[in-house]
Amino acid sequence: MTLKTDRSAHSSDDPAPQAESDEAPKLSSDDIFHILQTNRRRDAIRFLLDQDGPVKMRDVAEYVAARENDTTVAELTSTERQRVYIPLYQSHLPKLDEEGIIEYNQSRGIVRPTDQLYVFEPYIKATENGASSLEDRASGGRAIKEYYVTAVAASASLLLASVAGILTIPGLVLGAIITALFALITLVTNLSQFVDSAASLTPR
Repeated sequence: MTLKTDRSAHSSDDPAPQAESDEAPKLSSDDIFHILQTNRRRDAIRFLLDQDGPVKMRDVAEYVAARENDTTVAELTSTERQRVYIPLYQSHLPKLDEEGIIEYNQSRGIVRPTDQLYVFEPYIKATENGASSLEDRASGGRAIKEYYVTAVAASASLLLASVAGILTIPGLVLGAIITALFALITLVTNLSQFVDSAASLTPR
């Protein structure tokens, strides 16, 4: 009887582990950042977050290819499509499926988002907001740079006029202009480096 009781107790515990095995594994922060490291996976997730249900794998690939080539889906070439389609088909979408983020029917070419997909929504929004902010800063930096370039040119013109004898400038004022000119040149150089680095970091 003891054996029978133990067996029945064991069988009553069986459903609980089965229920746990049906749940998708929870993603750690390391998993999330590893997945988002790749532009193509990030763009695929961005596309799927805007969809209401299952989509064709081809639509995902075309969206990713259009972003990658800074163009529209209608203007994509067959080469641009193929270059993105194959890695998505063979690697990136299977990876997202393996992590429980999507259900990917490779043979039918259907991608179905799971609830885990929405874990990525705040990260995707953050990257978009960051890109927008970076573009604004770069734009503002270009405007300031143009202003100071004009100031440098004006100061240089005054110096040339003084050297040529066209314009008489007191020594104290001339010294102030020369000091300001060097300061402006340094500032313009730093602004140029900022604008160039901001432009290189801004995603296409």
